Amino acid sequence: MLDSADAFTRLRTRGSVVYRRGALLFRNGWGRKIAVFARKVEAIIDLNHTGLVLATIFFAWSVTPSLVPRDWLFQGLISGLNAAIGYGVGCVLLWAFRKWLRPRIKMATPSEWVRYLIKVFVVVACILVAAYMLVLSADWQRELTGLMGMEGTTRAAYLRTGALSFAVGALVVAVYRTLREVVRFLARMLSRWVRVPPALAPAAGALLLTVLIVTLFNGVATRAFFAVANSAFSVRNDKMTEYAVQPTKPERSGSPASLAKWETLGSEGRWFVSHGPDPLLISAVTRKPAREPIRVYVGLKSASADTTEEDLAVAELERTGAFDRKVLVLATTTGTGWVNGEAAAAIEYMWGGDTAIVASQYSYLPSVLSFLADRQKVAINGRTMFDAVYAHWSQRPPEHRPKLLVYGESLGSQGSESAFDGLADLRSKVDGALWVGPPNSNRLWQQFVQRRDPGTREVDPIYADGLVVRFAATAADLNKPSADWRKPRIAYLQHPSDPIVWWSPDLIFSQPDWLSEPRGADVSPQMRWWPFVTFWQVVADLTNAQGVSDGHGHRYGSLVLDGWAAIAAPPDWDQDLAERIRTQIELAEAYERAVK
Repeated sequence: MLDSADAFTRLRTRGSVVYRRGALLFRNGWGRKIAVFARKVEAIIDLNHTGLVLATIFFAWSVTPSLVPRDWLFQGLISGLNAAIGYGVGCVLLWAFRKWLRPRIKMATPSEWVRYLIKVFVVVACILVAAYMLVLSADWQRELTGLMGMEGTTRAAYLRTGALSFAVGALVVAVYRTLREVVRFLARMLSRWVRVPPALAPAAGALLLTVLIVTLFNGVATRAFFAVANSAFSVRNDKMTEYAVQPTKPERSGSPASLAKWETLGSEGRWFVSHGPDPLLISAVTRKPAREPIRVYVGLKSASADTTEEDLAVAELERTGAFDRKVLVLATTTGTGWVNGEAAAAIEYMWGGDTAIVASQYSYLPSVLSFLADRQKVAINGRTMFDAVYAHWSQRPPEHRPKLLVYGESLGSQGSESAFDGLADLRSKVDGALWVGPPNSNRLWQQFVQRRDPGTREVDPIYADGLVVRFAATAADLNKPSADWRKPRIAYLQHPSDPIVWWSPDLIFSQPDWLSEPRGADVSPQMRWWPFVTFWQVVADLTNAQGVSDGHGHRYGSLVLDGWAAIAAPPDWDQDLAERIRTQIELAEAYERAVK
């Protein structure tokens, strides 16, 4: 037994020696090289693992459902930005912990190898969580497209989102680190040349860089950007197309008899006056005699030094006999001067062509850029144009005035609203208002929604029992809550899934009612509000607001016909006529989408 014990002891001693020698060789050989290489990689990447955890959480939030379906490209961009924000939040939290809490807490410092194992575990766990959320996100996207009657994505295709998100997040972090080095350089320069105390130099450098950036982007860069954008889109505005032919009938602006010349109307104006139903087509649809509809349009280049746009528009209305028609519609355009062809044609069919529609252009920029740069322009245009038309209309005897209706879609609704001080002013001046897809910042819309009747949802509010103002996502909604809808009537068409209606800067820090209340019919029940994340999600949705099927997002289609019928139906209106008109305006809309 002693021999066996001695043999075991000698074997254990030899094993210990071999182990120590092997460990020494590993530390001095490949192990040392691996450790040195790992430290170099870590120094270059400088990965903040607390930031990585928060970045993964923000990424996971960002791939949860939003208002409209998003393909992998849009999702990758928005998720990358959100991950970068989360990474920054994690860095700040770790810095605060090390500065104020760590010195007060007695904690044993783990060995270098334990720290490396923890870091590896964090990285692997974050990758697995991100991959799992991408799989769930693909399923949520298919659910959302199902709600809107669209074809969904596949899991394999959606996994590309992860790679793009990583690239975008890494780019944002790289930009931040570059700015950090600039701040340090400025701090050294301030300390050396201006004699700023070293303790204050970093803060002074950061302040100086902030002032330079804000000055640049609020001044030179912003003006340069919008100057270039205006120049670029003005070229597009002048572009002629074979599908827009100069009208010959005097009832149209741009005709030989018109005071607003054809070449000055802009691309959207030329399309508006060269299309639309004529008396023969109207009669074929309504089976009744019809008149030639009047379409008046004033472009940015139509007015002269001696004549304003509103004066020219009124002169055109007088020239065409618009004030003698049964219905006069003042349509406020979106950024580039676009007028919804379905909305225009719908009212013309309804009233047998005995109508006049007037619109004007106030910008070359698309609606998104106009919203950022030209909101004052659209407000000024909406008020001055309405005041000029109203002044001439109100001078006529009441029995000889046409019905005065106002219309606006998207940014156009904001301009149209700006012509009125409030509900009483609106009702005293018009015979009806139809506003479609109103931006969340619309002043009157906000007042009506915020003061909605208790117990009604933000997505389908009821204001004052629906006696004057109503909100609708479908034709049936226009009949709620009762048949008692007093004239003049005001109607807002808004979908629960329209990001233009629901986007607001408030989404950064506060949960909106439309996400705390039961969801709208075409909004995923899985959608949740997260600070920062939901804001960026809906920002991304803005770019794809019309990339959905009719009846969802910012695609209102022939619902505008139901809106017109609710506020200004002719005496002989019936459902059979409505369906014939609906079919015709949908065909015209399909043609416009195909050729424009």
